Amino acid sequence: MNEALRDLIDELYKHKVRVPINRLTLGLLDGLGELTDPSAEAEETALRSARTLLARLQGVDLASLSADEAIDHTLAVQLLEQELFWGEARFNGRSHLQQTPMAGDELGDGVYLMLVNDPRPADQRLDDILARLLATPAFLERMFRRLHTPVARWTARELSTLDGLPSLHDTVERLAEEVHYPKLEALRAARATAEAAITRYAEALRALPTTPHLHIGVEQTERLLRAKGVTLSLDALHQLARDFVARNRDEVEALRARLVGRYGLPQDTTAEALQEHLNARFAVALPDGQLEAVLEVYEAEHRAILAFIQAQDLFPMPPDHDLRILRTPPFMAPLIPAGAMMPPPPFREGTQTSLVYLTLSEALRDEHTALSIPAMMVHEGIPGHHLQLAWAAGHPSIVRRLTSANDQAEGWTTMLEDWMLDQGYRAEQADELRFITKRDIARIGPRVAIDLFFMTGERRFLDIGVNVDLSHPDPFVAAGALLRAVTGFVPERVEAELGWYSLHRGVPLSYLLGNHLIWETKRSLANAAPPNADPLALDRAFHRAFLELGSMPMALAQRALLTRVLSPMEAL
Repeated sequence: MNEALRDLIDELYKHKVRVPINRLTLGLLDGLGELTDPSAEAEETALRSARTLLARLQGVDLASLSADEAIDHTLAVQLLEQELFWGEARFNGRSHLQQTPMAGDELGDGVYLMLVNDPRPADQRLDDILARLLATPAFLERMFRRLHTPVARWTARELSTLDGLPSLHDTVERLAEEVHYPKLEALRAARATAEAAITRYAEALRALPTTPHLHIGVEQTERLLRAKGVTLSLDALHQLARDFVARNRDEVEALRARLVGRYGLPQDTTAEALQEHLNARFAVALPDGQLEAVLEVYEAEHRAILAFIQAQDLFPMPPDHDLRILRTPPFMAPLIPAGAMMPPPPFREGTQTSLVYLTLSEALRDEHTALSIPAMMVHEGIPGHHLQLAWAAGHPSIVRRLTSANDQAEGWTTMLEDWMLDQGYRAEQADELRFITKRDIARIGPRVAIDLFFMTGERRFLDIGVNVDLSHPDPFVAAGALLRAVTGFVPERVEAELGWYSLHRGVPLSYLLGNHLIWETKRSLANAAPPNADPLALDRAFHRAFLELGSMPMALAQRALLTRVLSPMEAL
């Protein structure tokens, strides 16, 4: 590797892992008893370091780099540009940090990761959890001092997350009792002190004035998307959403017409009414009303998908990986509308383990039917997020393991929801599954519109050809009306979806963008392949090249994939 680039990437790694919560998510096992310093002073120190490192990266001679090194250089620059955006962005006359209370995530995620995905002995993990509890009061004081008129929706989300922390602490205390932790009494005392501090922080947060305004404007939106490797303009993204919504609506209508006849329903039965009928018909039985029984159905579906894939050799499997399916803990539920996946920590040795979370409640039972579960497991497990990110976690490139490319990851998974049905998975219920899948994937169209609207403040982006009143002055009410009109989501899911759309700027639009770019890449490969190329063999070659590429934005991946897939095939 180019020596100058290698040294700079080593410095980038050190820059990123100085943050305790990053160390946890990246899979490092030392220094985990610390909490991130949330102060403005600490943020400014980090930004100065990022600016210096970025300037040095921009001084690298690009002509001296190989193709793979050029990709890594681009990714390193993008990582720093994203960090600088979040530190430098301003709206409402204040910084992003001043308006974003995030204590609950720092306090909850760290402890939960050490409970469920940390290979160390219990005593070592409990020592770090104890240290974090002891550090909680000072951490919360610094977090509160940095806040100034936070966004109201983000304050509500923070308070909801904090409400779930005592149940997490209950789990910690039970573990300590089970393993006879020698510092149990100190842990209990630290918990009591931490929870008292959390209560004080929550009360102070409720008393703060808030703002409903969250828009950052067009210029800053364009800056953020460039840093994420998005090459399409805002208007092109908006048109992509309009086209997708119209196309998906036509596909849903064709499936509706077939299915109402099959089930003897009136011809004028709406798509919403048909979905209610199918949800009831294919509801998962819950012995004694126990929602956790749904997890067993997901486990069985995971095994069935894996058997189908292995029988046809559709995807290569990483050498050492595991997938765990868990109920979403209360403190994480506000940000997980139905299901989500926590990827394998990319810098941890040993088995690459993913955690699939499923948010279960009576209100969300229709999100977990025998027709929706297959798409969820294809998306979150194998061959979706788990398979791709387990491969990515084992990539030799440091910067690719540091990179989180939403459009690549979500494009892969949403493509697979269709592709697996195309290959005959669950063929006996193909129309029913595709109808439910198309109804659910409809969400990725309004996600683009709402993401662009929440970022820019330009209401025109909400117009994607859907007949719905978008005039309400509250941006969340207007966005929620569009999301409900397109998807039919229950109110609880709509609220959860909007919460994370607003906070994770640029992520919601990545689903449709990535889906578009992956299908575009596959069409380009098919058009450029030798005339006698077997379509399934071409797909297998694409899957291997895609999975072995590591994490990067799809616009960057496209160029590499065309070379890596076609060159070997042309040699045949």
